[in-house]
Amino acid sequence: MGKNRGDDQRNGAVKGRKQVLNPKTGKWVKIDTETGKFIGVKKDGEPYKGIRGKGKR
Repeated sequence: MGKNRGDDQRNGAVKGRKQVLNPKTGKWVKIDTETGKFIGVKKDGEPYKGIRGKGKR
């Protein structure tokens, strides 16, 4: 997992996670890469920070 440096920046990417854009809702879904289970959905429509994603804007 990426470590927070203390100045509101992440050092490195979050490991074991990915995100994809749901085309029906237009919201980003966070997925655990080991199990394939959905972890969460962003309400504001912006991608998660520090998590690699497919189809980022």
